[in-house]
Amino acid sequence: MTVQPADGLSLAAGFPDPAHEQWQSLVEGVLRKSGKDVSGPAAEEALSTTVEDGLITRPLYTSRDDAPDAGLPGFAPFTRGSRPEGCTASGWGVRQRHAFTDPARLNEAVLTDLENGVTSLWLAVGGACGVPVSGLERALDGVLLDLAPLVLDAGAELDAAATELLRLHAARGVPADQVRGSLGADPLGRAAREGTEPDLADAVRWALRCAEEYPGLRAIVVDAMPYHEAGASAAQELGASLATGVAYLRALTDAGLGVEEACAQLEFRYAATADQFLTIARMRAARRLWARVAEACGAPGAGAQRQHAVTSPVMMTRRDPWVNMLRTTLASLGAGVGGADAVTVLPFDHALGLPDAFARRIARNTSTILLEESHLARVIDPAGGSWYVERLTDELAEAAWSFFQEIERAGGMAAALGSGLVAERIAATWEARKKDLARRKEPVTGVSEFPLLDERPVEREPLPPAPVGGGLPVVRRDEAFEALRLRSDAHLAATGGRPKVFIAALGPPAAHTARASFAANLFQAGGIEAVHKPARVDASTVAEAFAASGTDVACLCSSDALYAEQAAEVAAALVAAGARRVYLAGRPAAYDGVDAYVFAGCDAVDVLSSLLDRMGVA
Repeated sequence: MTVQPADGLSLAAGFPDPAHEQWQSLVEGVLRKSGKDVSGPAAEEALSTTVEDGLITRPLYTSRDDAPDAGLPGFAPFTRGSRPEGCTASGWGVRQRHAFTDPARLNEAVLTDLENGVTSLWLAVGGACGVPVSGLERALDGVLLDLAPLVLDAGAELDAAATELLRLHAARGVPADQVRGSLGADPLGRAAREGTEPDLADAVRWALRCAEEYPGLRAIVVDAMPYHEAGASAAQELGASLATGVAYLRALTDAGLGVEEACAQLEFRYAATADQFLTIARMRAARRLWARVAEACGAPGAGAQRQHAVTSPVMMTRRDPWVNMLRTTLASLGAGVGGADAVTVLPFDHALGLPDAFARRIARNTSTILLEESHLARVIDPAGGSWYVERLTDELAEAAWSFFQEIERAGGMAAALGSGLVAERIAATWEARKKDLARRKEPVTGVSEFPLLDERPVEREPLPPAPVGGGLPVVRRDEAFEALRLRSDAHLAATGGRPKVFIAALGPPAAHTARASFAANLFQAGGIEAVHKPARVDASTVAEAFAASGTDVACLCSSDALYAEQAAEVAAALVAAGARRVYLAGRPAAYDGVDAYVFAGCDAVDVLSSLLDRMGVA
């Protein structure tokens, strides 16, 4: 028999309510054991982490970490959602992206998607990487255009693509008031990506037509992806999107639209990363910020931002691409919980070329599982009220607003792009992040951490080469380690084997296992095979083991105590046996015969690149 507590009886009754200071005291004790003698607030600060944009993640949040009132869903400032019902009615939109150039292949793919859970389509049209405008009719054969909203990415061919799309709707009997989707006009985003001179005239003309004839069709997308893909922080991405949206508002109102009509023509596109809490905060902060813009423009009710989230291409890896499924799951979870209206999950093989049918199936099923099996859309703003999420949303919004103001002071988005201000700020952010990636402070699983050297490559049909432009660069988290792995691959193809390093483990497993695993993991991240045979060596056995390893590089691995006793002697034996380079896994110290040190926080990219150079691996 289950005994239920009586009405009004708290299960916590009788337990003392601990004070914040008591928790801090316990933290102090733990830190002292690790050699950090701090007390009071300093103890809590020692466990805090500084992330991008200077934001600080603390170990504990309480009611003291207040944030501005987030309001209610569907009401300004729209932090908790742009619609009162959120996504509870039908979930967020599942939007698949396609970049086939062959109309027949595109048609097969989109029909399969629509039959298996996709609710809208995002099509690359024109150029080297999209379906020709002339092939759009064939590509959409059998697609019920009144049920499947289309979003175009047509770039320079906006006019032709939009004209053809609307012609197809008319030819298939779709009434103008039932046309849904977006024409995808984004001249400022194109200028950022390609380095072109932004001309807003076509975007404005199509917006005027949509406002007059197609009330359910949006003409313009404020795409923040070019900034994200160049290495921007979350605040820079949001700030750039605000400045872009304001530029479009000015152009549209100058052309005669009211603020509410102009806002209705905009859809905002943001990146969703595997940092789920930052992604949740990104979506919530973006809505709050745009509501502030609408309020300043005299139309507070028009600030309900329409959002399209795309899982980050920057986080996608080429090595061990299967792990990308986990990254995109976390990213789409964050986007959905954050209140995005539509989510595009990029296939796990996105970084390798043209995704295959299996990858596209997994991508669309990711949202389906989150919606239908995890029931994430059944609650509006499920993270709302979390002291951490509310504080992070507030701090991110403040940082983004600051960057937005900097762009506005520079003359607006077009001027800031033209002067190089946006590129310079983003480049500085990415440079700092690259240092964290190189030092593995920001780990990339399967690449900088836990790489699998003998993994079977995943091969895909290459994408058509994109035209080389003068816009913002495109970066990836794995780029430095990928360059090292490519050097190793070339060496393997030329010689039949990978470059190697001998792991000289001293003492029993308890003494060397941790550092031997660390060293092997580090060297393998650069495509350098770690030879750990036999399991342990000493000064009398190391020469024979080293000679059998097939390399002239070694790394000592053990405890500090055993290093003091054996490191110099074993290093001397290795040098006598032909070692040209001897590393030691541990903090730098004065050990005779040791040439360099590898340790947590060292510049792994520099260490590995230098070692490959010394090995003659081109």
